[in-house]
Amino acid sequence: MLTFKNYNIADWFSFYRIAASPFLFGLIWLDEQFIFACLLAVSYSTDAIDGFLARKLKLVSPRGSQLDSFGDQITLIIGLIGLFYFEKTFIMENLTIIIIVFIPYIIQMILAYIKYGKATAFHTYLAKTSAIMQSAFILYALFFDPNYTLFYVMIVIGLLETFEEIVLIFMHKHWVSDIKGIYWAYKSIKTSKKQES
Repeated sequence: MLTFKNYNIADWFSFYRIAASPFLFGLIWLDEQFIFACLLAVSYSTDAIDGFLARKLKLVSPRGSQLDSFGDQITLIIGLIGLFYFEKTFIMENLTIIIIVFIPYIIQMILAYIKYGKATAFHTYLAKTSAIMQSAFILYALFFDPNYTLFYVMIVIGLLETFEEIVLIFMHKHWVSDIKGIYWAYKSIKTSKKQES
């Protein structure tokens, strides 16, 4: 049976992102854009901190990776809700492209749950880059105004990352975490097959 003692310091930063979500949602409800943006920035920063600590202190584990991914997804959803609420005009003007981008993401999530029964936690280089661009765009839009250069860069990297995740799902029969990308996954699978033969 798992207790709170079983979780390490990196996991607690992931827990923070999950626990902060209702408060962030409350700030949207109260129309507190600046405070919401500040606390959202804190949540985004914990994503970088928990990954750094996990690697530095050798605390990387499948459970930690899954918890990190869950915290990331909740924070992204809250960030998008805040963006929609505070920058509704921008969202409505670009709704078509946003929907087009979300379709592959939803497909990827469905494939992961069908195959693994849970979300992926590949944490590829592209996934990390995409997360940085998403947070940069959302925070810039909330603190200042939406920037179209950041928006389009975020869209392109997000699509590439989603398609990479779909390919990795088809490459791996069983759930795995912390893969650098397709190239490294291919090398790992090839090495495993050589060792088996």
